[in-house]
Amino acid sequence: MGGDSHDSYPPELSPEEADFLLTSLKDWSIAHGLAVRPAPSFVQPNQDPAGVLAATAPVTLFPSLFPRKCFEEGLSIQTAYNELYSAIARDEDWLKGIVEELIDIDDFVGKLWQTHLAVKKEGYVQDLSLGLFRSDYMVHTDQASPSSSSGLKQVEFNTIASSFGGLSSQVSRLHNYLLSIDAYPASAISTIKAEALRQSNSTSSLAQGLAAAHKAYGSSRTGRALCVLFVVQDPERNVFDQRHLEYALFEENGVRAFRLPFEQTLLHTKLDTDRTLLYTPPNSPSTSYEVTTIYFRAGYSPEDYPETKEWDARLHLEKSRAIKCPSVLTHLAGCKKVQQVLATPHSPHLKRFLPNDDVASKVLATFAPIYPLDDSEAGKEAKKLAQDVNSASRYVLKPQREGGGNNVYRKAIPPFLEKLPHKHWPAYILMEMIEPPPLTNAILRNGELQRGGVIGELGVYGVCLWRNETEGKDAGQILENWEAGYLLRTKGDQSEEGGVAAGFGAVDSCCLVD
Repeated sequence: MGGDSHDSYPPELSPEEADFLLTSLKDWSIAHGLAVRPAPSFVQPNQDPAGVLAATAPVTLFPSLFPRKCFEEGLSIQTAYNELYSAIARDEDWLKGIVEELIDIDDFVGKLWQTHLAVKKEGYVQDLSLGLFRSDYMVHTDQASPSSSSGLKQVEFNTIASSFGGLSSQVSRLHNYLLSIDAYPASAISTIKAEALRQSNSTSSLAQGLAAAHKAYGSSRTGRALCVLFVVQDPERNVFDQRHLEYALFEENGVRAFRLPFEQTLLHTKLDTDRTLLYTPPNSPSTSYEVTTIYFRAGYSPEDYPETKEWDARLHLEKSRAIKCPSVLTHLAGCKKVQQVLATPHSPHLKRFLPNDDVASKVLATFAPIYPLDDSEAGKEAKKLAQDVNSASRYVLKPQREGGGNNVYRKAIPPFLEKLPHKHWPAYILMEMIEPPPLTNAILRNGELQRGGVIGELGVYGVCLWRNETEGKDAGQILENWEAGYLLRTKGDQSEEGGVAAGFGAVDSCCLVD
């Protein structure tokens, strides 16, 4: 992806060029909601007690170079990944085998499984599930053979709260706008061409997925107006990303949505006699709505459950007739252990869910080697690799968690494991590091410009709506399945983590190159 024609990309800017580019970028971003609430380290709470301020989201000045072949591969394989994870979420017996390896050593996974068992005991009343997924990849180059072609390797698969679908559409529009007003210098135009900038339709496409679930729910059982419920964290810095989906849901699909802080669930919702979920907005206590779909943008992390009432709230929602995005079983399907079991070399599990050999082989080609840290033969070998400081430098250690900031990288792995009780080792997976090609860019974060080497991570969104029945002609029927746009997250090459909201990465868009 290097090559002489791209070695000077992005170009150096004169002071006047930089001023025009930055002013245009910052003003467009705020005007179009490419924004976040400022971090406390940037604006202290006592400086904004009313919570009215917004700041430009961490964003790259230039679209980053990305191999066209790898980009197209990521988009084309997403429907297969949607099919794979919907099948895993439907296969309770298989998931049980995975979860039972974790419940004694990972309390969070154990409580999610207990939630499922509690709902199952009463009986599930909703057989539809919605997934708004995101499959994350990096371009991998073989360091031992630099002349070999680059390939796409999966970092992880997200089944809950797959964020930045709202902002990713905006940042690709931003870079197109900057190109159209000649904010990029002439020396960059040979690379940044309109046809090379790929617009992401993620906002509209993900909102369409929520609308599809809303419609599939059917007519009201209670005679009340219908709505979608966004279950969110409070406070939420990434609120504008979520608002873009909410606005598109209403403006493009005519579906009303409400935001409900997770910890307030039991205050403002109730189940009627047949477990239909009713929501009463606190600003209008005389009006209640029937909830068709619950979109979880909270509940993916142990920090979202500080007290028992949050687990009671999750059970309350899971028991309801509303379609869950995701259901607790779909949430569990996103465990890193599932990814490891599928991707461990010579694993027989992939064919269970993707019987088509051609489809399975394409998915398999995107797996990076991943190993357990258990007492299996693969696990014993992985433990040796993880405890040796030289071999560990090629790996990342991952727990069963969503969100940024949880992983342990390279030479930090041996001392981390040394302090970790041995019985907790199987709660982690060991993944071979993906080695991306060197790139440079500039990132604007909290008003500061950071220039230098960067690493890009491509996230491809997917929408999948399916039936959970295991018997009958509709068993496992997939009602909707499509690729739903992309996100590019870019971080400095000195940072191992890539989470934008966690303070590591920036939102970006792709400038495709051959």
